[in-house]
Amino acid sequence: MPINTLEYAKLFQTELDKQIAQQATSGWMESNAGQVKYSGGDEIKIPDVVVQGLADYDRDTGFVQGSVTYKYQTHKLTQDRGRTFQLDAMDVDETNFGASAANVMSEFQRLQVIPEIDAYRYSFIAAKAEEAGKSRTYALAENSIVTELCKDIFDLADMGVDLSQLVITIAYPAYGVLTGNTTLQKRIDVGQFAQGGINLQIKMLDGIPLIPVSSSRMKSAFVFNDGETAGQEAGGFVPAVDAKSVNWIVSPRSAPIGISKTDKVRIFTPDENQKADAWKLDYRKYHDVIIPNNKTAAFRVTTGA
Repeated sequence: MPINTLEYAKLFQTELDKQIAQQATSGWMESNAGQVKYSGGDEIKIPDVVVQGLADYDRDTGFVQGSVTYKYQTHKLTQDRGRTFQLDAMDVDETNFGASAANVMSEFQRLQVIPEIDAYRYSFIAAKAEEAGKSRTYALAENSIVTELCKDIFDLADMGVDLSQLVITIAYPAYGVLTGNTTLQKRIDVGQFAQGGINLQIKMLDGIPLIPVSSSRMKSAFVFNDGETAGQEAGGFVPAVDAKSVNWIVSPRSAPIGISKTDKVRIFTPDENQKADAWKLDYRKYHDVIIPNNKTAAFRVTTGA
């Protein structure tokens, strides 16, 4: 029976999106996209609700009428990325195509796509925080890191942010200095952190999740290669020349909206592929991170000097 490439494409698309939500260190941001409408392509719609405040109750006339404005804002996803791969027909026959293709796409996402999505999100947040005056520099030191981190935490608390809703995304160099502080051991415990439908066991500082991230993904700016410009053929991403290392990002869990959509996974059999006697896999990914205007001030970013 001929292979059903359409069903394979649907299966791959679903599983690839799930892999990113579960394995990206920024995957928790996607839980905020529950009300986002996506119908394919590079646009999403996000609900915007505006309500009026309280008014006095009158014993004769009763309640003062309030208004509710509920509308959707359209956002264009800025990251439109893709690749195509070929699996030689002599290496992959119809009976094991599914396993072989799934392995290739899973490794591609794990090694290339997930790090890039993380890097883009963190650099975007760092840039927004700097624009809003919510970013500062700090040279890592064991005797001061707790004080410096608490400055950001309590600054947000003073704004009215619920401490139980905070998340600390922290680069491994800073994570090592923080957890190596002997006076801090009583304030660090292990707890559960839900992400992508699974529960992770992670360290927490006073109940606030600590999400450790490779320093290669924690920069203030990146260059995302187009694969066509000279020197960028390999694709992927590299830190910008003037990029700073990001020590940590403190934010409410609900502030960043992470969007990651595998828009198309196209599969062509060796008979359909006009260029080679090989299976052809086309992969296209739209992704972005959106910060509502009223939550821009709810981030605190600390970078290296």
